[in-house]
Amino acid sequence: MKDEFKAFIMKGNVVDLAIAVVIGGAFGKIVTAFVQGIIMPMVSYVMPAGDWQTWQLGRFKVGSVLGATVDFLIIAATVFIVLVKLLGSMTKKEAPAADPTTKECPACLEQVAIKATRCKFCTTQL
Repeated sequence: MKDEFKAFIMKGNVVDLAIAVVIGGAFGKIVTAFVQGIIMPMVSYVMPAGDWQTWQLGRFKVGSVLGATVDFLIIAATVFIVLVKLLGSMTKKEAPAADPTTKECPACLEQVAIKATRCKFCTTQL
């Protein structure tokens, strides 16, 4: 059982997922700091009360929801741009050309099956 667990952990997908979680957590902290330190101070100038974190509609804390929404949108846009556009374009490979299924008869120039030994149109030996 110990060997099976070790083999499972050492698979590429598990290690890749662990690395992605760690990097994603660190990236989330950077984006949150960016939003709270740069974006939301600019938003606070537009807000009527000035402080976006305390903005409320009745009992609803709209300011904190607004901050979390901006965090999410920035993270989603960055992940889309980095993973889908940049990495996706680098990993796209052209499909290999399919093997031909026909060949041209040298006598009548008609297309015949690649495995044919005689042309079905002019009966020339291929």
